[in-house]
Amino acid sequence: MNEQLLIKDGVHCRECGSNIARTASTCPHCGGRQSVGKSSGFKSKTTAILLALFLGGIGAHRFYLGNVGLGLLYLVFCWTFIPAIVAFGEMIYFLTISEEDFAERYS
Repeated sequence: MNEQLLIKDGVHCRECGSNIARTASTCPHCGGRQSVGKSSGFKSKTTAILLALFLGGIGAHRFYLGNVGLGLLYLVFCWTFIPAIVAFGEMIYFLTISEEDFAERYS
């Protein structure tokens, strides 16, 4: 009964693929570290596209994606409008890659 509950409410280990409890910080099978919670790693492709389009010149999409260093670089040089041009190109890149590739790269 407990095993069925784990399978129903469980998640897959990022390392070995075993079914583990959603709140497990490490996999009991392989010892691999897990991210806990729904919002710990999920980034929306649509949100990244909109941030790149409207606030890309100040690096908002880079902050959102977890690239704080690049976000600060965009912010420092926003007066040159070069980050806005680069962000537009990144927006086009986000539009062209698949959801799976985006999730793999930015989650």
